[in-house]
Amino acid sequence: MVLSLILSKLAEWLLYQLLANSLYKAAKNIKNYPIFQLFFKTPSPKSTHQATPPPSTNLAKTHSQNLASKTLVFDINTLLLTSHDHQEDDPFFPYFMLVAFEGGSILRAFLLLLSYPFLWVLGNYELRLRVMIFITFCGLKVKDVESVGRAVLPKFYLENINLEVFELLEKVGRKVLFTSLPKVMVDRFVKEYLKVDDVVGTEIQTIGPFFSGLLQRSGMVVKHKAINEYFAEELMVDVIGVGTTSFHDHLFLSLCKEGYVVTKGSGNSRLPRDKYPKPLVFHDGRLAFLPTPMATLAMFMWFPLGLVLAILRLAIGILLPYKLAHLVSPWTGFRLTFKGTTLDHTTSNPDQGPIRSQKAKGVLYVCSHRTLLDPVMLSVSLAKPLTAVTYSLSKMSEIIAPLKTVSLTRDRNRDGKTMERLLSEGDLVVCPEGTTCREPYLLRFSSLFAELADEIVPVAVDTNVRMFYGTTARGLKCLDPIFFLMNPRPCYYVNVLGKLPREETCAGGKTSFEVANQIQRQLGDALGFECTGFTRKDKYMMLAGNEGVVDACRTH
Repeated sequence: MVLSLILSKLAEWLLYQLLANSLYKAAKNIKNYPIFQLFFKTPSPKSTHQATPPPSTNLAKTHSQNLASKTLVFDINTLLLTSHDHQEDDPFFPYFMLVAFEGGSILRAFLLLLSYPFLWVLGNYELRLRVMIFITFCGLKVKDVESVGRAVLPKFYLENINLEVFELLEKVGRKVLFTSLPKVMVDRFVKEYLKVDDVVGTEIQTIGPFFSGLLQRSGMVVKHKAINEYFAEELMVDVIGVGTTSFHDHLFLSLCKEGYVVTKGSGNSRLPRDKYPKPLVFHDGRLAFLPTPMATLAMFMWFPLGLVLAILRLAIGILLPYKLAHLVSPWTGFRLTFKGTTLDHTTSNPDQGPIRSQKAKGVLYVCSHRTLLDPVMLSVSLAKPLTAVTYSLSKMSEIIAPLKTVSLTRDRNRDGKTMERLLSEGDLVVCPEGTTCREPYLLRFSSLFAELADEIVPVAVDTNVRMFYGTTARGLKCLDPIFFLMNPRPCYYVNVLGKLPREETCAGGKTSFEVANQIQRQLGDALGFECTGFTRKDKYMMLAGNEGVVDACRTH
């Protein structure tokens, strides 16, 4: 019943748009082609049908003005996001693609990509937006889209914010966003990062917990009409606007007391990371690039080859000896950079078994945590077998791991006994952050490891990918190694630092918290990362809305 209602409304809308509206606009576009202007050229006075220019000034003039008492109206999809030459026709396409891929599936993302040539031919802004909204949102759960808006989109928005517009936003007292984009795509970001007071955006119909893909009765937001309605009972003396040179922006800027225009050639610099309104410590999603139409096409063309390459790289790591795997893996495009030396009393010959110290205890390697492959890369770099402990590991990751893995329980006493037993058997790898972090930050270190060993070796680990992230908070954790190895040229950096002096361990009188904080600072300095007090719980509460205690196949 619901499906038939949706299809009937969609058919009625398409009939109007395609047969009535689109054909008329297509005829107008054809008439404007140079060859047809020879036959259809009609003189028109310069004073006729000319948009009234808004009372605009350059953004640079706002540096010396006091705007604390002003209200600013703006549009995120044309102003806050720095425009790219390759996406001028559809500056919003990459963000719909992120929702389709991360909130939906790879099949939905492929369907959206296939629709792009059709959207390009249509040439109608509103029609293109309606079609993309339907393809992207139809059938998606509301909570999944909200999760993408909370955990995925902010990273890409921040990386494309126009610096001058951001500086203007910082000066005004009240900020109101008017956009034709779906409100659910921008609401969380602008309120949390930009401190926007209100958002007026396009609303999508819902059927129970799902989006229908159709717009609500209010339709798509038209900025100048929405501004008139929003400020109907207020004087617009203190309202200023910021926009581009487009006709639609001229309409809404003309309603403002004062307008600021962002031109294509001036001040289009991105907001640097050190000026972010709040640090971007956590984000989620598989895609590591902004999925413009051409970049998305390249990803889908690479996907089959990348999957084969990932299986090949996985087989090399599992089947070949450490040294041979290290030599062969660069031929597949995988780059492992190792820095540092092994301890004086250790050997790199795996045939001699686990390395023992003079106290019959193994060495405890303390790593920063970037992906599930961190212990594997350390083992390959040292060319010796190690045991890794982790808080949660999927069965697939446990099966394919080329080293011994042991899961911890988050019970401090039980985990302490488990790690002591493993240290008595050989060398051990631990990632005291308890979860991965993609950005240049280190999370708070658990102090348990410092109580168990006197021979502690900090290991700085970092990765670099261009296409897929090998970590996730909401998706299937068992696919993390596959996605990381599917990158065209994944890079791993392993730096084994010197053994911690005895006087800086618990045996030298330090508390376990002091040791943990010392190693965190040491690894942060080696990597150029900032140390934070965030924990695994903080990460999952922000990205997934839970404490991270869920099925092992989905968490880490």
